[in-house]
Amino acid sequence: MNHGSKIITKTTLLLVVLFTINAQIWAQIAKKVEKVTITVSDLKRSVNFYTQVLDFKKENEYRLSGQITQKLFGLPGENTGVNIALLSLGDEKIELMEFEGGIPGRPIPADSRSNDAWFQHIAIVVSDMDKAYQLVREAKVVHVSTAPETLPDYIPAAAGITAFYFRDPDGHNLELIHFPKGKGNPKWQSSSVHRPPSTVFLGIDHTAIGIEDTDAGYTFWRDALGLEVGGHSENYGPEQEHLNQMFGARLYITGLHAREGFGVEFLDYIAPPGGRPFPADSRPTDLWYWHTTLKVSGLEQIFDKLVSNGFALISKGVVNTNEHTKALLVRDADGHAVLLEEETQATKAVQSN
Repeated sequence: MNHGSKIITKTTLLLVVLFTINAQIWAQIAKKVEKVTITVSDLKRSVNFYTQVLDFKKENEYRLSGQITQKLFGLPGENTGVNIALLSLGDEKIELMEFEGGIPGRPIPADSRSNDAWFQHIAIVVSDMDKAYQLVREAKVVHVSTAPETLPDYIPAAAGITAFYFRDPDGHNLELIHFPKGKGNPKWQSSSVHRPPSTVFLGIDHTAIGIEDTDAGYTFWRDALGLEVGGHSENYGPEQEHLNQMFGARLYITGLHAREGFGVEFLDYIAPPGGRPFPADSRPTDLWYWHTTLKVSGLEQIFDKLVSNGFALISKGVVNTNEHTKALLVRDADGHAVLLEEETQATKAVQSN
């Protein structure tokens, strides 16, 4: 046999193997960070707050009940139902859900702090921080920050960004954020999107989650789900203390993203110590419950990977939520809930025709 042919054959075989491996890897990833879902105590009140104060638009309202609710949320009995409102702000979406029947949910602990593991928020981008702050003050929101804070030049990755933390009617943390020119996603700059000049609340830049250890967080979000690390920042100083209402706050922030959708941000507190772990008996009915929805491909393979790596499941395996979608509800290394969704093969086949 010709040695040149042998080399070409081996090279071709190697390329085929590498292509196959890469195809398998890319077939089992999160394609989009779709939305976050938050448990609320009074759906009507919460919808009114988000639409009237923060300019979200109500897109839809629907109900899940029976075995789907039981299996998806891992709840006992079949009497629990959940009413869900889908809201949008710009291109981004959130869901608010209120459970009925079954085990009653518990309120967010009154002494919750930003370094507790159950901490999560969404960052709402504003075109004008002064106007946005005036609007939320007029609504008499509960402040977390003392006032909007502009981060200083000695934090290069965040210098010039202005932020303000506050709470919704159930005590969920929310952030207003304004990006100066040259910072953040270019879509937030006024010249890069078409919107009325009077628009104050633009969309959602990211959801941030409290974590114990950045490397441990990577095992779920980066290694198992395929999100990409976008950048880091170490934030500290008096502005950060006033922003988080925590003396001595110093945190290591990591931004991650999928190919589409808004970002996921790790908040890894270096100081102060004493952040509490996620309550082991947490349920989706509790008011500190959030889940982040990711659109994925290769859900069964991801399920096997997560189980083999010891991540805790909330749902009872992969659940068909409707004729078009199957889903898996799982917790990351710190206890944050993540809903992984994939279109069914029948839906994919119809779309490809």
